[in-house]
Amino acid sequence: MAAKKKSDEKMLKITLIKSTIGAVPKQVATVKSMGFKKLNSFVELPDNSATRGQIQQIRHLIKVEEINA
Repeated sequence: MAAKKKSDEKMLKITLIKSTIGAVPKQVATVKSMGFKKLNSFVELPDNSATRGQIQQIRHLIKVEEINA
């Protein structure tokens, strides 16, 4: 089976909409590892199981949109 090309991969636009002040340290670490710097910033990450797991951990802090790459 052939490997997927980067252009065929679905992407997710994830926006940080709530502050991490008062959040559990594990959730703060997840936010940082996803690449967020500030509130209302966004990152584009591939739609895979690792990203979905991170989203599940901080679903109350973010907004997720699917984008077509």
